[in-house]
Order: sequence, then C-alpha cells, then structure tokens
Amino acid sequence: MDNLLSAQHASAGVTGLGATGYLTIDIAALSHNYEKLAAMVMPGRAAAVVKADAYGLGAERVSRALYAKGCRHFFVAQFVEAQELRLALAPDAQLFVLNGLQPGAELASAEMGIIPVLNSLEQYRRWCAAARSLKRTLPAVLQFDTGMSRLGFPPEERPALAKALEENGTVEVLFIMSHLASADELDATQNAEQLAEIRRIADEFAGFDISFANSGGVFLGNAYHGVLARPGIALYGGAPTAGEPNPMEPVVSLEVAVVQTRTVPAGTKVGYGGAHVATREARLATIAAGYADGLPRSLSDRGAVYCDGIRLPIVGRVSMDSITIDISALPDDRLHLGSLVEVLGPNQTLEDIARDAGTISYEILTGLGRRYERQYR
Repeated sequence: MDNLLSAQHASAGVTGLGATGYLTIDIAALSHNYEKLAAMVMPGRAAAVVKADAYGLGAERVSRALYAKGCRHFFVAQFVEAQELRLALAPDAQLFVLNGLQPGAELASAEMGIIPVLNSLEQYRRWCAAARSLKRTLPAVLQFDTGMSRLGFPPEERPALAKALEENGTVEVLFIMSHLASADELDATQNAEQLAEIRRIADEFAGFDISFANSGGVFLGNAYHGVLARPGIALYGGAPTAGEPNPMEPVVSLEVAVVQTRTVPAGTKVGYGGAHVATREARLATIAAGYADGLPRSLSDRGAVYCDGIRLPIVGRVSMDSITIDISALPDDRLHLGSLVEVLGPNQTLEDIARDAGTISYEILTGLGRRYERQYR
C-alpha cells in the first residue's frame, strides 16, 4: 500500500509535509539542453530566456545552474524580474528586459546594470535622457519589428532612429535583435521573409551584431543564429519544432496525489454539471490538482494521467482543485489516499497535455501552479 508520501519522495528529502503534488525539475537535463543548444550556435553564443520565473521552474535556481555552464546572457520580459534576478547572479551576468522599460524605471535600471531592449523611439529617447542625467554612456539593445507586429521599431521609425543614433552618443548599442514568429514551423515562408528583413536592417544600421534565433530558430540553421541565440522552451525540454521528434531532454515531471477513490454504478453523473455519465460500473479516483494548478479545464473528458504506464482518462469537468480519473484499468488495490499518479513524465510530455488541452506547451509549463512541492535534482 502507498504511504501518504511515496517512498521515492520521502527518500529524496521532501520537506513539504502534506503536499499533494510534486513538480520535479531535472537540473542535469536543463544543463544538458543548454550545452546542446550552445554547441549548435557556435561560434555565436547562447543566452537563456528566463522570463516568467524561468517558465515557471524558478528563475533563480535555473539561472544559477545555467551560469555554472557558461551562460552569461539572461533575458526576462519585465524590469521587476530583472531586479530580482540581479541579486542572484554574479556581476558579469548580463540581464536584458525584452519589453523595455516603463517610464520612470530608467535610472533604477541603469544603477542596477540592467540592460533594456528598446522597442520604440520613445523608449530610446528616455534611455538617452537617463544617460545624460547620469553623465555616462548606457548600454542597450535595439529590437526591430521584422513582421510579427508585436514589439520593436516599425519600418516608419527607422529613419528617425538612424538620425538619433548619429546625433546622440549616450547609448551604446550592444546588438540589434528581432523575434521569429513561426520558427517552430520548418517550412513557414515567414521565416525566410523575416531573415531577409533583419539582413536589410543590418545593412541599414551597419556595424551592429544581430541576435535573431529563438528555440525554433536554432534548428533553422546557421543563417538564423546571429551572434547570440535566445532559446527558451527548448531549455526546459519543450519541443522546438512542431511535428518533429523532440531532440531535447525532458526537464519537468509532475506527480499528483490521490484524495479519494470510489466505485460507481452505470448511469452515475460525474463532476460539475453532470457532464460525464458512467456507461458501466467504474472505479474512479479524485486527484488533488485542477485548473488552479495549471491543468486546464479544457482537459475535461479529453486528457489523462498515468499509473504503471496505464492511461487513466479524465472523466467529467476539471475543477479548480481536483480532477476525477477512471482507474478501472488498474488492479483494485493499486491506488489509495496519498498514492501518486503521473501527470508529466515518461508516459506523457508537455506536448501531449497541450494537444489534449487544445493549447501549446508554453502555456502548460508556465501555468503549473505554486501549490506543488518543487524539487530540484
């Protein structure tokens, strides 16, 4: 019979007494993925995108591990993320804010050595003003929109930017960058279109190095790499290219505990709204995670968990804190209060869950809730 905490987790030194879910982050696999990506983009370098708390896995722990493997460039989305991470990394680690800075954050950013990615003339001018105020040159990255229409200098702002760069000597441009919109699709014509556009920009703003490749871009070939690639999802074990075998090592596993088991007769309604009706006598288990823990409601009557390699389908609607699964395929005495079932692991990948939920692996990974006991190995 399973104990309230499985022997595996107890022997690993779990401190989360009463925890009902265990999210394990494999630091060795993370490090291997970084080394693989870094080797692929040589002679350029590989950065690490650690925004959204390193895609939910813990930016401080992840960044320190990657720093130990030689990573010195870290990208976040928001200034507050960079502020927190600045305290965790050595001074030679460069921190970049992809969204640039909100008005008023410029001096604090400069004082902490945090580098903004400037996306507009307004951001550029504010950064220049901060440099003049401090009477020193400040580093920055310039992002250009090459067809995604999300962030970056649009084509109509480029002439004014070129003039401003000539007139102002207060900003040191470390490199220019853009973001690929369809890098996970090998045959997408937009990839070549964006590559051609960033090359035109590089010719227009001669002398600046280019950062271009995201996770998928690393696998598009050398032409896309630039001097600094910016992998994200691939670091964390997600598939960088849709429809292709995943070359990355899995980094995340998730087990969730059983709260209750029961046997119900045919015709029994299960879950909110009675959306599922048992077609036969069935043995059910309720597990202690739901959409508040990052398992989307869209998994209702579609997704599954695993035990001993056996697929256990989700029945009824996913609730905020619980999910009901059909365990009829297991021996009668296999699952009890406190037993653990596999949500992510050898039998089910991020991409599997994302497919069943009708979303993408990024959303699943970043949504994994804070109620799980997190373990690093």
